[in-house]
Amino acid sequence: QVQLVESGGGSVQPGGSLRLSCAASGSILSINDMGWYRQTSGKERELVAVVTTSGVPEYGDSVMGRFTISRDDAKKTVYLQMSNLKPEDTAVYYCNGEFRLDLFGTTWHGWGQGTLVTVSS
Repeated sequence: QVQLVESGGGSVQPGGSLRLSCAASGSILSINDMGWYRQTSGKERELVAVVTTSGVPEYGDSVMGRFTISRDDAKKTVYLQMSNLKPEDTAVYYCNGEFRLDLFGTTWHGWGQGTLVTVSS
């Protein structure tokens, strides 16, 4: 079984920065996609950023130019560097990943438990 464990959430003032980390554990052969989504009360979960199999990062429109995603496949970890944070970035941030488990093509897709980011003065 694969587990995703997030860390790095917290409170920050507008204009500040935070770095989120998500580490995957378990019997993983390789990483397909790994990234971040966020959700606020009453809204659907939305894409923040993801690194796909191709290695090219993709970003949600609202974070383009302010957030940077990176992935360390050796550590099975994805990072989200968030800069120039705004109050509207306040949300629970969820790590999401799809992993290849064996040579037969078995995959696992799931979510972390979420970490709260609060941007407020």
